[in-house]
Amino acid sequence: MTLPDIPFDIPTSPEPPPLEHSRHLLATDTVDDYRRTVIRGIEYVADHLAAVDRPTTGATPGDLEPVIAGIDLDRPIRDLTQALDELHRIYLRDAVYFHHPRYLGHLNCPITIPALLGEAILSSVNSSLDTWDQSAGATLIERRLVDWTAQRVGLGCRADGVFTSGGTQSNLQALLIARNEARHRLGEGAATADRLRIFASTASHFSIVKAAALLGLDESAVVAVPCDADRRMRSVALAAELDACRAAGLVPMAVVATAGTTDYGSIDPLPEIAEICAAAQVWLHVDAAYGCGLLVSRRRELLRGVERADSVTVDYHKSFFQPVSSSAVLVRDRATLRHVTHHADYLNPAESAANSIPNQVDKSLQTTRRFDALKLWLTLRIVGAEGIGEMFDGVVDLAERTWQLLAADPRFEVVTRPQLSTLVFRYVAAGVSASRCDELNQHIRNALFASGEAVIAGTRVGDRQYLKFTLLNPRTTPDEIADVLDRIADVAEVFLTDTDERQAS
Repeated sequence: MTLPDIPFDIPTSPEPPPLEHSRHLLATDTVDDYRRTVIRGIEYVADHLAAVDRPTTGATPGDLEPVIAGIDLDRPIRDLTQALDELHRIYLRDAVYFHHPRYLGHLNCPITIPALLGEAILSSVNSSLDTWDQSAGATLIERRLVDWTAQRVGLGCRADGVFTSGGTQSNLQALLIARNEARHRLGEGAATADRLRIFASTASHFSIVKAAALLGLDESAVVAVPCDADRRMRSVALAAELDACRAAGLVPMAVVATAGTTDYGSIDPLPEIAEICAAAQVWLHVDAAYGCGLLVSRRRELLRGVERADSVTVDYHKSFFQPVSSSAVLVRDRATLRHVTHHADYLNPAESAANSIPNQVDKSLQTTRRFDALKLWLTLRIVGAEGIGEMFDGVVDLAERTWQLLAADPRFEVVTRPQLSTLVFRYVAAGVSASRCDELNQHIRNALFASGEAVIAGTRVGDRQYLKFTLLNPRTTPDEIADVLDRIADVAEVFLTDTDERQAS
């Protein structure tokens, strides 16, 4: 048999002697190269960060796509400085910088320096947190942090969990466990996919709907429970929906309460919801991806009731000031983690568990998994839980002061007083229609990003367009917030003047 001709030519470049490329691998005899390369890279990035004077340059996909597409990946540069200069041109120069005090966009936080050290260490050692024989020591550090977090939540002595890639994965794993627990309790015949229902507020995270689809549930599986004026789940409405579910012959699989909604930072009434779930014997999952910072805050009381949850999502890379990814899912009863346990003879044979060998893959949806726990470990050991809590309290305090500014300023309409650190508001102008205000507020967001002066987010309330501040930088000051609000007003006035002149002409 003859092989067909390859219909294209692979570009070639002068090749070093055989095995010469292996000098780029980290090994005992290449540590000096590793040291020089990493130090040079850190110095390069540090010099750039020191010069960053705005959160973004406002670069568009059209600006960067042709530049990146034009790079020939089959022809390496083979020079560190030139490679870093190229990286500056295609990434560093135009990146969005969350550490800048006028980054007010999404749930992205500035990160602690000890966590960055942890990132460098874990990448260098490259442990994989699936089995003990790939992660000795690292496994126990992760387990200790899970226990510490579960203790802060108050889940009790049988609690357990595992680090995840983020809140979406944590919510998926929690709901998978809830589904299988419902089937275990009621039987496969009663808890069929078309009958199972999940209850979450209208302000809950979209990952709940995604999780339902991934679990093979019916399109109508997620029941949207109405919220009150503060965007918190109405517990009376939840009780009514659960009753209606059972009356229709359907099966309540789980209730998802949110401790920190993405748009409003609202916290559902956890004690009331916990009572309802206990009476109805329904799994309670608390999505505290955002609000988990309250675990180390002087406002811990806002999470009262979370200790009664069956599972909890926490995102350290939001309110614990950690680099992405750093998250976990916790369960009240470690036995429920059996629903994600599968044994493979080549990886985690069943006798490993019998011999008390700690394989984290037994608890995780992932197999190969980074040692992300190290970042939080070093942050706690150097900064401390109290230090993290002070920083999180700082952004919540800032949100309260910002709400006061917005509420007192007739140029703005603010939706609700924040419990955490997000504010949804919009610019309003006398005599301007609602639809034109929608266009105006979308323009404001786009114009600020394009200018690079500030990054703010946008969302919709009902069918109207609003702006959003997400405050997660303790170094942002009230004066900077006031300046951004004035800049929003300036952009709005120019837009209204320009459109009035165009219509007049």
